[in-house]
Amino acid sequence: MSGGRRRLGRVWRRRRPLRTRLALSVTAAVALVAIGVCAAAYVVVRSVLYQQLDLSLTQSARLAAQRDPGAAPGILAGECRFLAAPACAEVVPANPARDPATPGQLPVDPAARKVAAGTKAPYYTNITVAGFPARMLTTDYAHGRALQVALRADTVDDGIEEASQWLVLTAAAGVLLAALLGHWVSRTGLAPVTRLTATAERIAATRDPRHRIELPPPGREDEITRLATSFNTMLGELEQSVTAQRRLVADASHELRTPLTALRTNAELLARADRLTPDQRERASAALGRQLREVTGLVNDLIELARDEEPQPLVEQVRLGGLVEHCAQAARAHWPSVPFHVRVPAEPVVVPGVPARLSRLLGNLLDNAAKFSRGGLPVEVELVAGLPGRGPELTVRDHGPGISPQDLPHVFDRFYRAGAARALPGSGLGLAMARQIARAHAAELTAEAAPGGGALFRLTF
Repeated sequence: MSGGRRRLGRVWRRRRPLRTRLALSVTAAVALVAIGVCAAAYVVVRSVLYQQLDLSLTQSARLAAQRDPGAAPGILAGECRFLAAPACAEVVPANPARDPATPGQLPVDPAARKVAAGTKAPYYTNITVAGFPARMLTTDYAHGRALQVALRADTVDDGIEEASQWLVLTAAAGVLLAALLGHWVSRTGLAPVTRLTATAERIAATRDPRHRIELPPPGREDEITRLATSFNTMLGELEQSVTAQRRLVADASHELRTPLTALRTNAELLARADRLTPDQRERASAALGRQLREVTGLVNDLIELARDEEPQPLVEQVRLGGLVEHCAQAARAHWPSVPFHVRVPAEPVVVPGVPARLSRLLGNLLDNAAKFSRGGLPVEVELVAGLPGRGPELTVRDHGPGISPQDLPHVFDRFYRAGAARALPGSGLGLAMARQIARAHAAELTAEAAPGGGALFRLTF
């Protein structure tokens, strides 16, 4: 049964909104405090009223003892039936055989005999006299006798009852105030969470990540504000990602439209090969193969750009000197008219990475430099070992027209091609892919104008 109750409690907590649970928690906490304070006040008021009554009984007993110091057992004074009457008093012997013939108004119990015998300390008792509540003090009087003094307790009981009624009303008002306070706290404290939820739902409905959560003014930050700030930062990153994705799709569709149109034209032309001369068929077939290679390369580049990080199982320690020499040799075979001058340090330069991806990075840089090199002018490649506190650095420089200031901020954008490069082969993805590979290897790739003309690309690990 206890396990079932716990499961029901967990289900209830899961199904209730956070605002309701917070309001109930605050209400319960404040209500418990209010009820506890009222209960403590009731105990204090009751104790104070009875202390005052007990003090009156003690004074009455002292006066009775002084007035009749050697009285025989029996009634000394008073009628306890009346509210305004003085305290009534009776002398009780330790030996019941010495009781007077006429019994008194106050009850005598064995404890009173013990007080008379001196074996028990004085004590107070709540009794009923003539149908009315009363308070009685039993104390020592003389050797072998005890004195019982009683007073009507109606006023004390009435005061306690009135105080209890006011305290109950106060506790009820406290519980109501606690409920209102809990509701206010839940609404105020969870207002940023409500705004965050509304923003997330709006983004999910509209698929527009440009929405942001309104933040409080500076100086009023708290944990919820930090959460909202982090959420806004995440939305900014999401907006950039969506924008980049849309731009990539738009640019890719634009770049693919021309070669696909040419492919369809050549394919339709070859479909009517019986009407073409052998020379025309050969030219159309060569153009079709060239366009297929361009589209294949473009698609492969897009797939490479869609991958944000390198596969960790393929990471190894790569010797940059040998890799640079290998990439330069491949570039010489692809660009036989361009001389490549390579300088690498004698000591080995090792960095963690994926060799195939680093080869693709260097190959893109070398192809880009060779593409813009003027006839007979070399492409200079230099690898420098890292100084203390710095990693190795690779530079690739060409002696071409260089990069104009307006093109420099965009050379690593996808599909961006400067005016001087529009007539050259390529899709505009090589440098974007090179930077992505560099960042995946904890390196930074930058471009700048080379002294004396040309472009300089600097890869720093």
